[in-house]
Amino acid sequence: MGLLKKSRLTHARPNVPALVQVAALAIIMIRCLDVLMILNTLGTRGIGEFIHRSVQTWNLTLVFLSSLVLVFIEIYCAFSLVKGRNWARWIYLLTQVIAAGYLWAASLGYGYPELFSIAGESKREILRSLFMQKLPDLLVLCLLFVPASSRRFFRLQ
Repeated sequence: MGLLKKSRLTHARPNVPALVQVAALAIIMIRCLDVLMILNTLGTRGIGEFIHRSVQTWNLTLVFLSSLVLVFIEIYCAFSLVKGRNWARWIYLLTQVIAAGYLWAASLGYGYPELFSIAGESKREILRSLFMQKLPDLLVLCLLFVPASSRRFFRLQ
């Protein structure tokens, strides 16, 4: 009859720190706001043209699909952060490094600058614009890695 008994956890799970909750919510809200701003800027006709342009070659299609996958990974990481998954904050950091690296390279002329690039006259101006675009993500990363309560939460899980 021991097989029919439900096993219960004997230890309590620590509460999710407010900073981790704010970081997870910020990730989701930043990505949703990004999509809304793109939709508002391009409109329905512009979105159709953008998709049409990005599926003309295999390389452009790969970049376009990779960017969508990156957004979904970031949102999945946000939900996993609240569950206390330590790997989620490291994957989120990796996605930010990949996104910033690609934006920097595309803006300097490597890759496909017509799709994903930052306008600027000089490398310094491009770097400043990139930093300003990535500032919310940097603040989220600080919330996940800097405070002792956040680090302790992920260490205990």
